[in-house]
Amino acid sequence: MQMTKLGRTGIEVSKFCLGSMTWGTQNITAEGHDQIDAALAAGINFVDTAEMYPVNPLSAETQGRTEEVIGDWFAAGGARERMVLATKHSGNGIAYVREGRDITAASIPEAIDGSLARLKTDYIDLYQFHWPNRGSYMFRKNWAYDPSSQNRATTMQDMEDCLGALQIEVDRGRIRAFGMSNESAWGLTQWANAAERSSGPRVATVQNEYSLMCRLADTDVAEACHNEDIGMLSFSPLACGLLTGKYQDDAMPDGSRMTLSPELGGRKNPRTFEAVAAYLEVAQKHGLDPVQMAMAFARDRPFMASVIFGATTMAQLELILAGADLELGEEVMADIDLAHRSHPMPY
Repeated sequence: MQMTKLGRTGIEVSKFCLGSMTWGTQNITAEGHDQIDAALAAGINFVDTAEMYPVNPLSAETQGRTEEVIGDWFAAGGARERMVLATKHSGNGIAYVREGRDITAASIPEAIDGSLARLKTDYIDLYQFHWPNRGSYMFRKNWAYDPSSQNRATTMQDMEDCLGALQIEVDRGRIRAFGMSNESAWGLTQWANAAERSSGPRVATVQNEYSLMCRLADTDVAEACHNEDIGMLSFSPLACGLLTGKYQDDAMPDGSRMTLSPELGGRKNPRTFEAVAAYLEVAQKHGLDPVQMAMAFARDRPFMASVIFGATTMAQLELILAGADLELGEEVMADIDLAHRSHPMPY
């Protein structure tokens, strides 16, 4: 398993990260524990979660269950020191988490209290903000993104206040590093600058969507990551399962995400399936499994720290683990580039 370090923190993680967002809805506790055991045995030491998980569906009734699944693994004897654990502070808009309020200096210790209790641990390795208070262009909001209502002075003060609260948590030993999620290149640069002004923890990572189908980061976030030493963590590297090919020709496997979220968060449209077909052709041409090809592509982007994947079955997990050392040759990459140019921004 390839390893890397998160930003300037010195925290070493595997280039594949086990995502957990279905534990508590699509997956029961025992299945989550089995996935952790299998991932650790394969050399993955990095697990990502969030206080608002599980998903499919999101609900007030299930909120926090995923962290509890991980906490139960620790309580049952799982070695905490074997895992680099990441979780996230929910932002505005989720009504059942702190009534949908912004992330603030006051909400940070409160949210960490809750996560630590559910996780049954006394520290979090990477503490992330799920999205910035000012909004985000992720989740298909890029088509109508308009930052003109933002107030720069408010944003700068908000960043500095939050970094001050985060530094207190670092000093207390409750978090080791700080990361953003669903953030822009400008936002990342401002977080880095704010840390230099306020002496708060420097942003180490950004968790944004990235896959063969969603390459928004290539033209802006990649540059910020490179110049500011921020590692990207890719979520949805298989485009919510689209890149497996299982939804082609109007197929809808029982228990799949599409049965629970028919539009796959705005990813489903005719152009989507044309793009998937192009990438499936590349994999077939070179004798590759499309899942393993998609994971290797995301892993080897020059700005990528780790690729977060989820699995609802052990067979899915085993397939990804089997391709952990796959290297894509120049011919494969050339064909991927051609497919990308023919099907840019399919959703």
